[in-house]
Amino acid sequence: MGEETDITELLLKWNIGDEKAFESLIPLVYDELRRIASRHLRRESQTRTLQTTALVHEAYLKLIDQTRANWQNRAQFFGVSANIMRRILIDNARKRLRGKRGGSAIKISIDDGNIDVSDERASELIALDEALEKLAKEDPEKAKIVELKYFGGLSIEETAEVMEIGTATVIRHWRIAKAWLYKEITG
Repeated sequence: MGEETDITELLLKWNIGDEKAFESLIPLVYDELRRIASRHLRRESQTRTLQTTALVHEAYLKLIDQTRANWQNRAQFFGVSANIMRRILIDNARKRLRGKRGGSAIKISIDDGNIDVSDERASELIALDEALEKLAKEDPEKAKIVELKYFGGLSIEETAEVMEIGTATVIRHWRIAKAWLYKEITG
């Protein structure tokens, strides 16, 4: 019991329209959302244009609009949050790409979850997103694992919790998904 139970109870109350439950929820999840955003953005290059607080606040605003979400538990909430952060980061990369052309070489490492996307090379992040969309059509579970680990910044254990599967399954699917994405991106 404890904070995890509190979060789940508040999410269930929010489901039925209790606005005070949402107000009580935010302080409980804010630090975790900041940690996820910080972990991801820390891996970006020094030329990033989006800061941790801005990413969390933008995700928060989008979470408020999740009126149709049928919240089940804490793990599902953070899974949706990772998806929202992914969309924000991809949109940000697309905006940077529209405004800039060219740039120096860049590395996106799927192996260790590092992401290093400069303003000049946001197209690599977009290519990864497009490949991930294709993977989602073929194998939604593997795509979700990539989304949670890579875009959401979750650990193997946290991903297993969100997905409600074992850590060994996450590790196995993560390896397969990385190979599939590498092949898709590099042709």
